[in-house]
Amino acid sequence: MEALKETQFNFPGQTGFYRGKVRDVYYFGDKMLMVATDRISAFDVVLPRAIPCKGQILNQIAWQNLESTKDIVPNWAQKLPDPMATYGLQCEPYAVEMVVRGYLVGHAWRTYISGKREICGVILPDGLKENDKLLSPIITPTTKAKEGHDMDISREEIINQGIVPKQEYEELEKITFQLFNRGTELAAKKGLILVDTKYEFGKLNDQIYLIDEIHTPDSSRYFYKEGYEERQLKGEKQKQLSKEFVREWLMANGFQGKEGETIPEMTNEVVEGITKRYIELYEQVTGSKFEIFKGINLPDRIADNVSSLFR
Repeated sequence: MEALKETQFNFPGQTGFYRGKVRDVYYFGDKMLMVATDRISAFDVVLPRAIPCKGQILNQIAWQNLESTKDIVPNWAQKLPDPMATYGLQCEPYAVEMVVRGYLVGHAWRTYISGKREICGVILPDGLKENDKLLSPIITPTTKAKEGHDMDISREEIINQGIVPKQEYEELEKITFQLFNRGTELAAKKGLILVDTKYEFGKLNDQIYLIDEIHTPDSSRYFYKEGYEERQLKGEKQKQLSKEFVREWLMANGFQGKEGETIPEMTNEVVEGITKRYIELYEQVTGSKFEIFKGINLPDRIADNVSSLFR
């Protein structure tokens, strides 16, 4: 299967271009096109090989979830011209990401097990185990770094440093919890638990918009609902759907994105295995069979489909 590592389009009316970790973004005045490439990142590092189908999977899941939450908050996405591309509004992004957690796992667990009981200004009680459900969801924001690692930051620091005005930040918190509740309800219908996720917001004409992808396996973590309680009681690992398996593979091979570490070799078997996991994620999260497009030149298809927007 073909993988799309990067794009180099030149569309009519194009006014700018930006290459992020995994997306190529084309600007058209107050509009933008986000191409979800097959690049993959972990620990804020782009890995050397692209993963076939990954971009399509994330783009299609994100579109579904943006459509299912626009009654809560308007979002940037307007059209889906291609399975790997979304077209919509260009908003001024807030300089923070709203990370919301319903369970103690991942970065929060690693912080907790190190002995710390405070994360982003939120105090956690003693006696919790990995993957335990929290008494109620918490927001642990991070800064949005243009380069390098995002950093944990507290609500108070965001407001006191003037990163987001107090009234607007309170509105972001309110929307974040509403989106997490909706995501939790949608996940439950698929036999899943939405464990944690992140939301990014922007502003246009004094209106808050939801931007970027939401509730995808790259931006979120899911547990299988069936057997969760039993596994917790026995102290067993939870069955999860997320990109965590990529991070675990990297850590098992001595890589956590730290200086001096070398990314382990991504063999064909590793790449194929990651693709299979992403397809499993798609089918479980959406409840639909994933359609693989074979024998099609991806850049040509995307260029043709996107160009139809301007005809």
